[in-house]
Parts: sequence; C-alpha cells; structure tokens
Amino acid sequence: MTSTDHDTTPPERLTALQAMRGAAAQLAELLGTTPDSVSAVRPAPDGWTADVEVVELERVPDTMTIMATYRVTLDPRGRLMGYERVRRYARGQLDRQR
Repeated sequence: MTSTDHDTTPPERLTALQAMRGAAAQLAELLGTTPDSVSAVRPAPDGWTADVEVVELERVPDTMTIMATYRVTLDPRGRLMGYERVRRYARGQLDRQR
C-alpha cells in the first residue's frame, strides 16, 4: 500500500467546529467562567489549538471590561492538553496594525 492509498488523518480527529466547542467548554470548566468567544482555531500536527476570549474583570462601562485571550491546546480527540493566557486587554481596545 502506498501513501496515496490511504488518508493520513486519523478517523477520530475532530472537526474544527468540534475543536472550537471543546476548547471553550473545557477552558470554562477549568477557569469557572463562561468564555466570551473563540477567536481562532487551527489544526496542529498533534491536535488543535484555539484562542478563547474570556472576561477576567467586569467593569462599567462595558468597554473597560478586562478580557483575556487563552491559547488552548487539544489532542486529536479533543482532550485538553494545556492552556496559557497570551494576552490581556480592555474590551474596547482595538488591535493595532503591526
């Protein structure tokens, strides 16, 4: 059998939508808070990575609420392997062009 005769992706690998939902749900369980959104999801050689936006400190007005981006790493089946906070910002803050 040649490498072109079969798919190299394991059949149990999640879809991007499943990875996105799983990353948000598992991070919520660890942090004890509901994620605001998932801003990115990417396949990785050993699973998936997702960037999940979380409210860290509620403020008034809402544009001053402190948000955080967490990078979540999942294995191919969607199990959380690790996470790290990669950014903190005020909700009303715009990204600057690099």
